[in-house]
Amino acid sequence: MKESRFNLIDEAWIPVAERGLVTLRQIFCDPTISALGGDPVQKIAILKLLLAIAQSACTPKDTTDWKNLGVQGMCTAALAYLDKWHDAFWLYGETPFLQIPAIEKAEKKSYGTVLPMVATGNTTVLTQIHIEKPLSDSEKAQILIQLMGFALGGKKTDNSVVLTPGYPGKSNGKGNPSTGKPGPSVGFKGFLHSFVMGSSLVQSVWLNLFTTADLDQMRFYPAGLGVAPWERMPQGEDDEVARELKHSYMGRLIPLCRFVLLKENGLHYSEGIAHPDYAQYIADPSVAVDFSSKKPRVIWADIEKKPWRQLTALLSFMGNGSNKNNFECLQLKTSIPRTTGLEAFAVWSGGMQVSSNAGEQFFSGNDDFVESEVQLSTSIFNNESIFYVTLQDEMNYMERLASVLWASVKGYYADSKADGTSFASQATSLYWQLCERNFQKLVTACYADSTGQMAQEMRNIFQSNVYSAYNSYCPNQTARQLEAWVSNRPRFTKNIGTDTKEGLANHVN
Repeated sequence: MKESRFNLIDEAWIPVAERGLVTLRQIFCDPTISALGGDPVQKIAILKLLLAIAQSACTPKDTTDWKNLGVQGMCTAALAYLDKWHDAFWLYGETPFLQIPAIEKAEKKSYGTVLPMVATGNTTVLTQIHIEKPLSDSEKAQILIQLMGFALGGKKTDNSVVLTPGYPGKSNGKGNPSTGKPGPSVGFKGFLHSFVMGSSLVQSVWLNLFTTADLDQMRFYPAGLGVAPWERMPQGEDDEVARELKHSYMGRLIPLCRFVLLKENGLHYSEGIAHPDYAQYIADPSVAVDFSSKKPRVIWADIEKKPWRQLTALLSFMGNGSNKNNFECLQLKTSIPRTTGLEAFAVWSGGMQVSSNAGEQFFSGNDDFVESEVQLSTSIFNNESIFYVTLQDEMNYMERLASVLWASVKGYYADSKADGTSFASQATSLYWQLCERNFQKLVTACYADSTGQMAQEMRNIFQSNVYSAYNSYCPNQTARQLEAWVSNRPRFTKNIGTDTKEGLANHVN
């Protein structure tokens, strides 16, 4: 009999802010834990696990039931649930947590194979970050949870092993093993996920719980809540349990997109359940999707456009149709109205940008993790449509300033008979970095300043950011440089024109 050891309920493995590692039991016992730690993907994957536990323990019937449950009621139910299912949370043993022992037939890979930041095979090692290191059991547990939804697509999965007889999903047109599909939580380029955050981690879990009524209204999950996979694991890629997970909310929290078996010095690794994606009109509720056009669209994680710049799209449900993008994030749409009894809350958004080539997903030199957190007061509900329209106007103004800057830098280098496209892009990137420092103040101004004075002060700051970025990339030391600098220096009218090149030209003298 294989030894059962490292139980995720009792052993410390979850990174939390300012505390290091804690256990699953501690999460639901200690209300002083403020937030999860780690990179954005770790935060999302572990938060989904916590939601799966809470939903399994005490899914409320409706909003009234949710309010009556409260944070303490949820924690009490979750702890009782963890006690009941304690033996299902062993990382190793006869029935290891979220693992498929039968996949041992698949080729064993090193742990670095499934870590985006680690260089394996013929990948170039640039820094110590890229070197594969021995992993602790806590780190292996973190990797396991991430692989359930955030596994990258490619040839690293051994799809020669098929557990459901006759299942064609792991073969290509020639009958050979296919490359692994991207996890449903990452998609082609890396989805941006968003959640509501409270003053503590358990309050955040409670705020993001769905009720039975919520799930009934969602068109994504015809099987409703479903059953947590550790209660009933599938035996193959397309058996009855796997098919139920494909169509239930629990299957999006813990997708089992990879069948994994952990070993001391590596893991057996193959594609698991192939979930439908947003192109089939199914998505994680934490992902903002626009289904109004012929081809569905999503908001991707983008290192050039930090999540805070997507706030108006993520909050489009507040705009009463004023947002032209028609994106909808069901997680925020459902959870934000429940914060009315609190003084404040936050919108957290994060993910990872990835590259793809010939079916292989990877971290290139331009890819990275992204995350933003914006604090909001529940006073926005006093007149949320005005708050949203004001925020949208200010964000549009910032975008127009960025366009003016881009045209100015481009014009500066054109006067010198040079291609300034790269410099214009770099200057614009610097402008957004400078604006990020004051974005929280702008959001506060949109709901706390009825006179508009604070918003105007913020506009002045953002204009000064344009000048700072312009000066950083457009030197004026020589006579020729000075002439081009003066000629193209951004100038702002009271009403900055349209986003067309012709309109912008009127604001660059």
